[in-house]
Amino acid sequence: MCDDRIMRIGIIGGSGPAGSALAARLASIGHHAIIGSRSKYRAMEARDRYVELHPELANSLGYGDNHAAADCELVIIATPWDSAATTAQEHARAMRGKVLVSMANALVKVGNEFQPLVPPRGSVAAHVQAAVPDCHVVAAFHHLPAKELGLIGHPIDSDVLICGDDRSAVTTVSEIVAAIPGCRPLDAGELSNATAIEAFTAVLLQLNVRYKTRVAPKLTGIREPAIVASPSGANA
Repeated sequence: MCDDRIMRIGIIGGSGPAGSALAARLASIGHHAIIGSRSKYRAMEARDRYVELHPELANSLGYGDNHAAADCELVIIATPWDSAATTAQEHARAMRGKVLVSMANALVKVGNEFQPLVPPRGSVAAHVQAAVPDCHVVAAFHHLPAKELGLIGHPIDSDVLICGDDRSAVTTVSEIVAAIPGCRPLDAGELSNATAIEAFTAVLLQLNVRYKTRVAPKLTGIREPAIVASPSGANA
């Protein structure tokens, strides 16, 4: 699971800005990415927008309904946070034993301030894991700006905080992130740390509003290799 081969990666709920941009970015680095949606026609429209701008993605960027995305080798769930767990549960059989990446943040805007919410079990990722216990849930991609993700050919200057209870699954996701130009994967520990990672998104959004920009996290002081290989099949 942790080699450098091309993967079929499905994005459930991937027709929105973040999901479709991530799918296009993954296709641009050699993976076969499937944009999934409840309506395959919405997924097709999202896919066609990127292929029109980047014809070189025609063979690596596909579309389908959420069932087609769930049938892929690795799955990313990009639905709104409050439907992530229920949507994952709908496709639990197809995703059994697979790596499932949760990228949603539970946030609410109160006046001019963004505030984090606390979902059941403390984070969206933990809630998803409880809904699909036979999947290896990894939390990642929370802080990458959608617009920058979709600027194919341009690097993204950002660290990507990754956490999960299955060490092999974390390594797999880390290797995918490392192949995205400008991104550095950082192993942030067990899935319980998703609570802080998701909540920190509210801070980043507030900085975007205050400074009229799109910020991404970049941590200093880490010099060792970002990807630490784990023994085959080892879990935390």
